[in-house]
Amino acid sequence: MPKMKSNRGASKSFKKTASGSFKRKKAYKSHILTSKTTKRKRSLRKGTLVSDAEQKRVRIMVQK
Repeated sequence: MPKMKSNRGASKSFKKTASGSFKRKKAYKSHILTSKTTKRKRSLRKGTLVSDAEQKRVRIMVQK
């Protein structure tokens, strides 16, 4: 049986924390930034955790 392949894009997007959950970046920070407020852009800088509903899917993609 061949080895399982991880999703390379997901491996670069998610980092596993010591507690076992996954960190991710927030969306909507790449373009059309002039129409977004400074406060909104500042809050998008901070990372966040993957939700409980998506944890299993991310774990399968990242293979960790």
